[in-house]
Amino acid sequence: MDVILKPVHVGDILYEEFMQPYHITAYRLAQMTGLSQTQIGRIIKGKRGITVDTALRFAQVFSTSPEFWLNIQNRYEIDSMKAETKETIKQIQPIIHVFA
Repeated sequence: MDVILKPVHVGDILYEEFMQPYHITAYRLAQMTGLSQTQIGRIIKGKRGITVDTALRFAQVFSTSPEFWLNIQNRYEIDSMKAETKETIKQIQPIIHVFA
């Protein structure tokens, strides 16, 4: 039996791995990044993804790379979409089978 885990949102990583250990509030992170507190709050709550601009800002604040943040965002989107389109994707034939 396959265990299906819920995709991890970038906001979960931001909050649990960065904000909590450094004791940073959404208000403080907003000040540090130049983003609004609402934007930070929506990211943390999983209601908003991040953009390249946001990834660049988080990378600067937390001494990471923008790719780190974008990879988390992309993985979340891929995993979420896989679950939503699973049956539709199964019906698509690989090109090798179409032209064989």
